[in-house]
Amino acid sequence: MQGIKAPDPIAEQQFCELVSTYQTALLRMCYLCLQDRTLAEDAVQETFIKVWKSYSTYRGECSEKTWIMRIAVNTCRDMQRSWWAKHISRRVTLDTLELTRGTEGISEEAMLLNNEIASLPLKLREVILLYYYQNMQVNEIAKALEIAPSSVSSRLKRAKDKLRVALKGAYFDE
Repeated sequence: MQGIKAPDPIAEQQFCELVSTYQTALLRMCYLCLQDRTLAEDAVQETFIKVWKSYSTYRGECSEKTWIMRIAVNTCRDMQRSWWAKHISRRVTLDTLELTRGTEGISEEAMLLNNEIASLPLKLREVILLYYYQNMQVNEIAKALEIAPSSVSSRLKRAKDKLRVALKGAYFDE
């Protein structure tokens, strides 16, 4: 029987830096994708497990952030396709959920925006979250989602149009 090999101290330190750098951003994005804090926390944990296991295969063809976000998006997609996700009740509104720790300072407009983003179809929600919440460029998003940059631009436009209609009066004076 083989013993468990201790992690390389340098690799462990690099991994801890990755966690501290991306943990909050991943949790925010996973929460908005999955619309459930507990599932989002599980998705972030699963993402970091996958990063730990496959970091040696990271080739540097895209930024580290893009690579990690791709893993997180795919993890959220897998969770949404699972039997459990298909059979739980989604009738709970975002008003009754805890968005982030310390939400007492969030305005009504911000809550409305979060609610509308959460109600977007997944493909549109992903590009909005990566573009605005993760400050990723169109090319980075395309790599993370494994789609063409033109598809990212198209999805961004459709998402903005849907949000503009939904938020008319709250954010837009058109």
